[in-house]
Amino acid sequence: MAFDINDYSIGKRPLWAIFASILIFIALAFFVINSVAMGEGSRLLPIYSVETPEKKVAVTFNCAWEAEDIPKILEILEKYEAKATFFILGQWAKDNPSAVKMIGDAGHEIGTHSNTHPDMAKISMEKAREEIFRSCEYIEKAGGVKPKLFRAPSGSYSSELIKTVSEMGFTAIQWDVDSRDWKDKTAGEMVESVTKNVGKGSIILFHSGKKNTLEALPQILEILKNGGYEFVKVSELIYSENYTIDHTGRQFSLK
Repeated sequence: MAFDINDYSIGKRPLWAIFASILIFIALAFFVINSVAMGEGSRLLPIYSVETPEKKVAVTFNCAWEAEDIPKILEILEKYEAKATFFILGQWAKDNPSAVKMIGDAGHEIGTHSNTHPDMAKISMEKAREEIFRSCEYIEKAGGVKPKLFRAPSGSYSSELIKTVSEMGFTAIQWDVDSRDWKDKTAGEMVESVTKNVGKGSIILFHSGKKNTLEALPQILEILKNGGYEFVKVSELIYSENYTIDHTGRQFSLK
């Protein structure tokens, strides 16, 4: 005798209706789970670090306040054959054009750090574009270079900001290793903070105008250099095409 699902029931409900309910429930559950995953995946991130087999790191400086220590920073970098990337505030460039030119003349890379250091995740995108555009004007006037990299003040960003920055032709850069010089940590604390967290493809954060950076920087570079690390510009570390960024902000090549 042939099986006919219409001939069977559980309680007062036909078996086919129960199976249909189960299938609908499974489909809805899959839809919800997939929607959540897609929502998380759609969040846009800056680049925090780079997946690379080579022992390369990028040393970066945010320049937003004092500039008196720039000549000494450049001297230390030269001693350790380190090329760095400086994210410069537009107003800083306006007030310290000679420092900007000095950085560029030494062969280092210059990116924008906005114009006036606002929380760019909380301002309109029209204002954000103005901040970036104006900062680049001052930087280009002082140093003769047009930035291609952007770092949000205080690391504050939103998906909308990252999208806007990308549309303007910039690559958004964060960091995965913080020297914590902005917290006025001692040189020893800064050395420990960097050297215990650094790895291949790390982007290290420093600031100009912090009281213990000049003491900690040569120690950090010495340790990393002895450990086989090479210091490169951010643009030399990151992939410019055919890449993906995971949920931690680590960039991977798709080649």
